Amino acid sequence: MKNTHIGLVGLGVMGENLALNLERNGFSVTGFDLDEQKCTRFAKRTEGLKACAANSLVELIANLQLPRRVWLMVPAGAPVDAVLNELRTLLSAGDVVIDGGNTLYRDTQRRIDSLEGTGILYVGSGVSGGEEGALHGPALMPGGSPEAWPLVRPFLQAIAAKADDGQACCEWMGPGGAGHFVKMVHNGIEYADMQMICEAYALLKSLGMPAMQMSAVFREWGQGKLSSYLIDITADILAHQDPETGKALVEMILDTAEQKGTGKWTSQIALDLGVSAPTIADAVFARTISALQPERVVASKLLKGPKSQAAQNLEVVLPKIQKALLAAKICAYAQGFALIKAGDKEHDWQLPLDKVASVWRAGCIIRAHLLEDICRAFANQHDLTNLLIDEHFARLMAECQQDLREVVAMAALSGVAVPAFMSALSYYDAYRTERLPANLLQAQRDYFGAHTYQRLDKPGKFHTQWPKSKS
Repeated sequence: MKNTHIGLVGLGVMGENLALNLERNGFSVTGFDLDEQKCTRFAKRTEGLKACAANSLVELIANLQLPRRVWLMVPAGAPVDAVLNELRTLLSAGDVVIDGGNTLYRDTQRRIDSLEGTGILYVGSGVSGGEEGALHGPALMPGGSPEAWPLVRPFLQAIAAKADDGQACCEWMGPGGAGHFVKMVHNGIEYADMQMICEAYALLKSLGMPAMQMSAVFREWGQGKLSSYLIDITADILAHQDPETGKALVEMILDTAEQKGTGKWTSQIALDLGVSAPTIADAVFARTISALQPERVVASKLLKGPKSQAAQNLEVVLPKIQKALLAAKICAYAQGFALIKAGDKEHDWQLPLDKVASVWRAGCIIRAHLLEDICRAFANQHDLTNLLIDEHFARLMAECQQDLREVVAMAALSGVAVPAFMSALSYYDAYRTERLPANLLQAQRDYFGAHTYQRLDKPGKFHTQWPKSKS
C-alpha cells in the first residue's frame, strides 16, 4: 500500500491498537516489527482496512507520503536509538519521528540534539491509557521540535480521548523533552494514586471487611469527589472471584508489585530539582518493600506490632477513610504539579499547566473528576505556586485534613502500613507551617561543617564558633 499517512514501528499490543485507532479515524497505516509473527498478525488483523504490514523499515518508509511521519512504539532506551539510527539514513528534511514510549525526557532532548542539521523533526509523546486507551482513545502529551506539531496534530488529536466537553486530550506540551517530562510526572502521580487506594483497601481489610463489600464501598466512592478510573477498576477487581477457589481473586495474587521505572525517575528528578514529592517517592518505596516478600514473611513472625484495636463503627470510619483518600490524593497532585512547574522553570518550556490537567481528564490512567477542578485552578491563576493554596483546594483540605489525621493515627495504632497517607499528611503540615525546625538543622550544619546560615533580622551569610561540649 503506497502513500500511507503514517508508519508505525513496533506492533506490540500498544502499537497495534494505536494503528487500528488511526485507521478507524481515517488515516492509512503501514506497520513494521522486527518480530515476523507480529507483522503477520497485524496483516491478518487489518485485512480489508487501510493498513498493511511492511517487511522492513526500508519498505515502510517507501510506503509513506511526504512529509513522512513515523511513530515508534518500541521499548525505551537502546531500542529507540537503534531504530532512530537506521531511520536517519532513510528519512529526509521535514520528515517526523515520534517516540511514543515511556522514554526519559533527557533522552528525548539528546535525540533532538543528535538530529540537528538533518532537518528531521523529532517528537517525544507521552501516551497514557493502556491497551484499551490506545485502541479507543489515549491521552497524548507531545513535545519536541515545534515545527513538527502542525504535521502531527491532525492525527494525534483525532485519535485522542475526548473529555466531556468534547476537547481532545492531546495538546502540545512544549519544546525538547517537555512531553515526556509531563508523562513521567503523570506516572509518578499514578504510582501515588494507586498506592493510596491500596492503603485504603488495607485499612478496610483490617476492619474485617470482605472483598465484595469493599467493592461496593469503592463503587459508592466513585460516584462522588473521588470519581476516577482507578477507583472504578478497584471496585471491579474486588468483585471478581477466582473460578478455581471461589475466593476473591485479588486475595490469591502474590503481594509483590513490579515497576517499570517511571515512578523512580519522577522521584529522582524531584530530588534533582529540589522539589518535595514525598508521597510519590513513598509509593515507589512501597513497591520496593513489597518485593521483599520472603523477608516480610519471616519478619511477620518475629517483629511485634500493636495490640488489636477495638472494633470500629463502619458508619463512622468509612467516611473518614474516604475523605482521607481525597486529601492524600490532592497532596499527591500538588506535588506532581509543583514538579512540572519546577521542570518548566529549569528548561523554559512554557508548559501550560491548565492544559496539562485538561489532557489528563480522559483517556489516561489517572483520569479523575478532580482534574476538572485542577484545570480551572491553573486557568484562573497561571502563576499558582502550589495547588494547595488554590481557594477551592484549600477549602477541600480544610474539610478533609482532620479525617486524614485520624485515619493515619488509626493505621499507626493498628499496625497497618500507610506510607503514602502518612507522607501526604506530613507534606501538608510542612507546607502550611510558617517556621520549620530547619533553623536548628542549619545550625547543626554550621557547627560541624562551617556551612554558614542566614538570619531573620539581617541579610548575609553568618558563621558562629559554637561552644564545644566537653564530651
